[in-house]
Amino acid sequence: MLSLRSAFIALFGAFNFSALATEKPNVLFIVVDDLKPYLACYGDPVAITPNFDRLAKQGTLFTKAYSNQAVCGPSRCSTFTSLRPDRTRVHDLKTDFLAESPWVVSLPEHLRNHGYSTAGSGKLFHGGKSDKIMNQRAWHALVDEAQLPFNPNYPKPAKHYQNPKSQAAYQAALANGKKGFFALTKALKDANANPSTECLNIPDDAYIDGAITKQSIQFIHQLSNSSKPFFIAVGFKKPHLAFTAPKKYWDLYDPNSLKLATYQKAPKGAPKYAAHTWGELKAYSDIQADTPVPPNKQRELIHGYYACVSYIDAQIGKLLDTLEAKNLTQNTLIVLWSDHGWHLGDHGLWCKHSNYEQATRSVLMFSGPGVKTNQQIHNPVELIDIFPTVCELTQTPQLPNLDGISLSPSLNDPNHQSRRFAISQYPRHITMGYALRDNNYRYVAWLKNPNPKTPLTQLENIRDEELYKLSSDPLETTNLALHAEQQARITSFRDALNTHLKQQASRPQTLKP
Repeated sequence: MLSLRSAFIALFGAFNFSALATEKPNVLFIVVDDLKPYLACYGDPVAITPNFDRLAKQGTLFTKAYSNQAVCGPSRCSTFTSLRPDRTRVHDLKTDFLAESPWVVSLPEHLRNHGYSTAGSGKLFHGGKSDKIMNQRAWHALVDEAQLPFNPNYPKPAKHYQNPKSQAAYQAALANGKKGFFALTKALKDANANPSTECLNIPDDAYIDGAITKQSIQFIHQLSNSSKPFFIAVGFKKPHLAFTAPKKYWDLYDPNSLKLATYQKAPKGAPKYAAHTWGELKAYSDIQADTPVPPNKQRELIHGYYACVSYIDAQIGKLLDTLEAKNLTQNTLIVLWSDHGWHLGDHGLWCKHSNYEQATRSVLMFSGPGVKTNQQIHNPVELIDIFPTVCELTQTPQLPNLDGISLSPSLNDPNHQSRRFAISQYPRHITMGYALRDNNYRYVAWLKNPNPKTPLTQLENIRDEELYKLSSDPLETTNLALHAEQQARITSFRDALNTHLKQQASRPQTLKP
């Protein structure tokens, strides 16, 4: 890594005074893939997550933070730009988002333009052909997977795996000219070598998230000696499938004590297409394509999910320890978020890709300058609110025409309600579903829209509606949309969604005032 260090010195200069002397705070920006609020600090009785809990105590935790679309690419594009999917035109992993919206500016690019040294590693932006261009605009230094400091005593992971069978199949696929995510995934599955879980007695940095942590610690050491404040982004890949984590994290949990999802049916009265066939999980060689996941496999997946969460918790602890050792904690804003939640058998679903609570509810915490400690905020917010909040907390000018709003008033007063509801959306065939989540209810309107890249400008062509009272039905078992006593509430939600669509249509496709 000497060449990388030399590059840093050339880019930023070598200074011997602490980042504590800078006027603006540093920013450690942590995104965790597929993490639902299965953390002790969110009240989960099973999770062993001392470092997530440590961060929550030293800052503020949002209990009702929601992804704008429950799939990686669209969610990350929206969060990094503070623009909803209807404005980025990104609803999948294939869209060339800068071709659709060339005017978009990302948070690291904006901070870089205002004096920050920016560095990142791991899964940050995701999907879309413009990743390379966006990355060039956003980062002074970006370390890809091939450059990460993996444990030298182990081979680099074969996609997710260290087991010999997967390693051999992966190397054979490469030798046969296979390349790219889908080709290599198919090659592993064809060889029966991509299981949904892996439990091996290996060190943290034999897997990618341990190597990402080492790289991020190197960034902290290097950039804390600069005259500029730093923005370091850390993109952890777990607990995304496959659930691969060192054995010591599996050993934290007794699989026999893990409970399966209580309600494994579709909600009563819900449209069938509101669910999905969890094809992401079915891509793994130990999952039967056309049958429900049997109870023993469900328990193994739940065990693997918790193991991966604890594995990421340990990596976060290493980052927090590094900040403390370098006396940077007091001058570093830490933002930790997950791109969406995850279904673990509830409603008979796995993965994300829905408008239900388990898929859209995310983890969100702030810690550092301008943030109260040991505080929880229970009003709904959206991930697009992160961008303007970071700008306010770092005294960076706000960009105009963003969809997000600063959460600073809520950070100062936990009773302040920044939003009446949080909005999520998900396309399903020729339909776009919009979910409005307030403190007690989730309303979903499924609207006919054959082309999601041309957003609707008003509430029209309603195919179906859903309404769940989460304060009394947290598992979303019963759709109340057709119940007579709920019609006034349905009308109120319709009016709110219609107002949102009209306001969104009036906003320019530009960041100019």
